[in-house]
Amino acid sequence: MEEREISEEAPGLAEERPHATEAADPPAVQIRTQGLSKAFGEKWAVRGLDLEVRGGEFFGFLGPNGSGKSTTIGMLTTLLLPTEGTMQVAGRDVLAEPLEVKRRIGVLPEEIHTYERLTVWELVQFSGRIRGLSLATVRQRGTELLDLLEIARSNHKKLVLDCSMGMRKKVVLTCALMHKPEVLFLDEPFNGIDARASLTIRHILGQLVASGTTVFFSSHILEIVEKLCSRIAILNEGRLLASGTVPELATQTGLPADSDLDDVFLSLVGRPDEVTPDLPWLSSSSS
Repeated sequence: MEEREISEEAPGLAEERPHATEAADPPAVQIRTQGLSKAFGEKWAVRGLDLEVRGGEFFGFLGPNGSGKSTTIGMLTTLLLPTEGTMQVAGRDVLAEPLEVKRRIGVLPEEIHTYERLTVWELVQFSGRIRGLSLATVRQRGTELLDLLEIARSNHKKLVLDCSMGMRKKVVLTCALMHKPEVLFLDEPFNGIDARASLTIRHILGQLVASGTTVFFSSHILEIVEKLCSRIAILNEGRLLASGTVPELATQTGLPADSDLDDVFLSLVGRPDEVTPDLPWLSSSSS
C-alpha cells in the first residue's frame, strides 16, 4: 500500500504552538468537577460528583462495572454532555471551551473507535499534525514511541483495521502521548496488552507524571492501581464513596491504615455473599 503523507502546508491544520506549561506552571488543580451528573433517560449514571485532581498526580478512578467511570471520562473529555454540574480540565471549562480542552488532553478509551482505514503511520501522522506538531516532530516522536512499544516498522503500513486489539491500543496510546498532554485519560489501558509492553507503558507513564502531566487512570486491576496511583477515588452506582491515598481510604472505612486496596475497595462497594452457592453442573464429571 502506498503511504500517504500530510504535507507541511496541509490546510486546516493548527499552527504549531508551544506547550502551555512552557509559558507558566500548570494550575494547582488540573481536573475539577462540581455536582457533575449524567442521566440516560430516567437512569442516573453519575450523580453529584465532586472531584479535584492536582497537577502531576497519578489519580486512580475505581468502581464496579456500571458505576459511572467511563461516563465520567466521556464527560471530562468532551464526548458526553452532562445533565447537571460543572467541570474544568487543564484550567479550561469543558463546556465553554471544548476545543481548548482537547488541545491539552490525551485519551486512551476502553473501546477503540478511530480511523480504521488509515495505516498505523497515517493515523499517528494525522494525530500529530492536528495537534499542531511539525512533520519533523511527528516523525521523531511517533517513531520513538512506536519503537518503544515494539510495533515493528514493517507494521507501520498496516491498516489499523487489521491490527490486533493490543496493537491498536499501542497505536492510539502513541497518538495520545505524542503532543505531551497536560492531562492524560486512560480507561482500562492494560486490557489486551502483554506483560512486557505493560512494563514499558508503566515506565512511560512514570516519566510523564514526573514531568508534571496529570494521569487520570481507570482500571479494574487493583494491584496496578495500588502500585501506580498517588490518590484514588472510588465510585459506586454513580456516586463518589471516598477519595484519598490508600491509607486514607482505609481509615475512612474503619480498616487499619496498612490495609491493601482490595480490602478497602470491597469494604466500600460491598463484598459478594459470604456463602456462594455451588453450581452442581460445574463440579460434575459429566457434560
